[in-house]
Amino acid sequence: MTRTGILVMGPAGAGKSTFCNSLISYIQSVGRQAHIVNLDPAAEPSEYEFTVDIRDLISLEDVMEEMSLGPNGGLVYCFEFLLNNLDWLDENLGDYEDEYLIFDCPGQIELYTHVPVLPTIVRHLSNHLNFSLCATYLLEAPFVIDKPKFFSGVLSAMSAMILLETPHINILSKMDLIKEEVPKRDVNRFLNPDPLLMANEANEKTNPKFHDLNKAISHLIDDFGMVQFLPLEAKNPDSVATILSYLDDVTQWAESQEPKEPTFDQVELNDEE
Repeated sequence: MTRTGILVMGPAGAGKSTFCNSLISYIQSVGRQAHIVNLDPAAEPSEYEFTVDIRDLISLEDVMEEMSLGPNGGLVYCFEFLLNNLDWLDENLGDYEDEYLIFDCPGQIELYTHVPVLPTIVRHLSNHLNFSLCATYLLEAPFVIDKPKFFSGVLSAMSAMILLETPHINILSKMDLIKEEVPKRDVNRFLNPDPLLMANEANEKTNPKFHDLNKAISHLIDDFGMVQFLPLEAKNPDSVATILSYLDDVTQWAESQEPKEPTFDQVELNDEE
């Protein structure tokens, strides 16, 4: 049976843990099973406990203390240790055959750009453990108020899409924070970004010597045509349900489930009909 996994990525502060908690809460409310797999060796559980926790294998705090490393160097060391001990991951994921597994990933972009940690884990989950995966990349909605910052976030999302080589959904989180500042009619400009428009707006605030660079990068995004965002309000069940419907479609969750035997009540109802 194909198993289903959701990778939750994005920069620090994008709301990854909040999204994980909202997603698992909604999934459980509709009678399905889901678990959070923590891949951040510095994270602490919040609303829901971690079912699988990398800190049971190695923690950033211990590495920094014992190896005299800083946060970034310690994080890289933790993941190199994980890659050398993937049997630990296999063993801990082995009991969850037909349930949603939500992988809460650390926010450092280096882990899938400079150091190919997450791409390696993705290949292992897909090829060795037979997971149907969907990567999600969260970017916080307040970035749209600072166009160059949003522009940079779009590039980061596109980088993750290209390097992970797995089905991918981009999410604009914390939409409730911009309701009063960004008119609803303008939201679509950011959900389906117009790179050329973004470049023009960025050029208004940047040194003229960067205009050609902004234009070139905008054309790059436009040529790929890959980045679109789904809006998310984590406390709104309808918003979370919409995101989940996309995840189900991408991972083909329903098709991967074993046919269930009808219950006694269903049999009686069918007989009466």
